[in-house]
Amino acid sequence: MKLFKRLLVSALIVLFVFSPAFATVGDTVAKTKLSGSTSGMGIKVVATATAGTLIHTAAAGSTNYDEVWIWVVNTHTGAVDLTIEYGGVTDPDSLINKDSIPVEDGLYLVVPGLILQGGLIIRAFASQANVLVIYGYVNQMTE
Repeated sequence: MKLFKRLLVSALIVLFVFSPAFATVGDTVAKTKLSGSTSGMGIKVVATATAGTLIHTAAAGSTNYDEVWIWVVNTHTGAVDLTIEYGGVTDPDSLINKDSIPVEDGLYLVVPGLILQGGLIIRAFASQANVLVIYGYVNQMTE
């Protein structure tokens, strides 16, 4: 079952990475790091409550979009819960809750290419500080 899930996730990643959702003729797409990352490195989730650790600030305005891809890895000795504050802090409107991120299971997809704009902010907090590390990238799309 674990192998099947990894193969499915890999297939979805290939599908979405090579065919951005809103790209049409004349649009531009640029792949870039999460704005909360230094040099493209992982972002350690320090916060254990709202407001979470800064992950990314989306493109400003209403004509540019960020297609956001986020993975997390758990370096703790047990499962850890993760909450992504996706553009706000209202539950359930803006929260992506991932219960029990598996320990030492590699990268775990938590945001699969969702679109965000308007300068909204993505933050994260966990049930245990300093044990989850977030990796990812953004496809910045300009119409």
